[in-house]
Amino acid sequence: MNHGDAAPPSPRRWLILGLLFAISIVTYIDRVNISVTARQMMPALGLTEQEMGFVFSAFVIGYALFQIPGGWLGDHWGVRVVLMIALLWWSCFTAWTAIAATSFLAAPLGIVGALVVVRFLLGVGEAAALPTFNRAVTDWLPAHERGLGIGIAIGGIGIGAAITPPVTAWVMVNYGWQSAFYLSSGIGFTLAVIWWVLAADHPSHHPWHTHDEATPSTTPAAPRHPSIPWAILRKTPSVWWLMLSYGCLGYVAYVYMSWFYLYLVNERGFSVLRGGLFAAAPFLAILISCPLGGWVTDRLAMRRGVTKGRRIVGMTGMGLAAGSIALGAIAESPYFALASLSLGAGWLYFTVGAYWSSASDLSSTHAGSLSGLMNMGANLGGAISPTLTPWLAQQWGWGASLGLAAFISLLGGILWLRIKPGDGLAKDGAEY
Repeated sequence: MNHGDAAPPSPRRWLILGLLFAISIVTYIDRVNISVTARQMMPALGLTEQEMGFVFSAFVIGYALFQIPGGWLGDHWGVRVVLMIALLWWSCFTAWTAIAATSFLAAPLGIVGALVVVRFLLGVGEAAALPTFNRAVTDWLPAHERGLGIGIAIGGIGIGAAITPPVTAWVMVNYGWQSAFYLSSGIGFTLAVIWWVLAADHPSHHPWHTHDEATPSTTPAAPRHPSIPWAILRKTPSVWWLMLSYGCLGYVAYVYMSWFYLYLVNERGFSVLRGGLFAAAPFLAILISCPLGGWVTDRLAMRRGVTKGRRIVGMTGMGLAAGSIALGAIAESPYFALASLSLGAGWLYFTVGAYWSSASDLSSTHAGSLSGLMNMGANLGGAISPTLTPWLAQQWGWGASLGLAAFISLLGGILWLRIKPGDGLAKDGAEY
């Protein structure tokens, strides 16, 4: 991008990124904690692994189906109100998870049915989060910073998912599994208030804005009321290839989020508390790799062009993730398997900046809706993973489950050959 004599972008963009980072921590606490509490929930409520898989998948289905509506709401209403309402909504259903088995839903639906409904509705609330993140990054950051920006915002999952297994395991052992849901729900309510007080839809709308600050040149400061971009969906094949490729990432990601802790405890022989500690390793790798990959794709986009810059990061990360997961699956040493699988998660999320920036590249005006469509693909893949993974492990062993995950990651990397985000920039008028 030619910066010329333009004033620097708003320094408040780092405040917004910090808030998004904090919200992403909470989103992953609220979705990962059940994979740890399952250790006590299953015997306490009389649930089988297959039934617990249905409960895991219910969240993902709700999350997947409401990605496009959530992204459209961010485009239409603005990020401030949408994220505040979403935080309040999913925090309510996080708390409800603790009492679902004894709530009024359990009588007509049974325990499994009640949990499925509650987790589905929790997924509906969280569906607005990441597409609205991308809307905020597109509005607050210039094009050459958006890979890093979304990498930082989504990188909060690294902390959220890393602290959740050990903290949830400790809370569960000492205070019971229900307390873990009440604690994370309270954090969500608090953050909703903080976001409402400190956030704004656009730099020019923020109460601390000064007139000598520039705003991202491709995004109008005036309120927008865009429709869902059906014309772009019909005429731009890259949107659909992006969705399919990100669906491959989603399948693999949900193996980690749903079953990694129980894999370490039940298959690799770690204790409950030690397994909780080591289950944080993939997510610590994500904390580093997610913003790093965003920074790398921004630099490559400036030097090699947007399509090549995004593609190099996407193919490299997905390919190396496949190799690392396959190596971890066949390793005899539990600690070597842990290291290799953790590295696989890091490489998987190294690609996130390239994926989400590509949605903005294809149309900055519809960044929320397009990223919602892309993330719907991830979570349709993710909806299959929590149920299919234990079934494959039961039939043919965990090597088969992880081997399939490695193959799907490799497929996701190959699909980048069909993704051309630079075509969207030319139509939208953005520059690098």
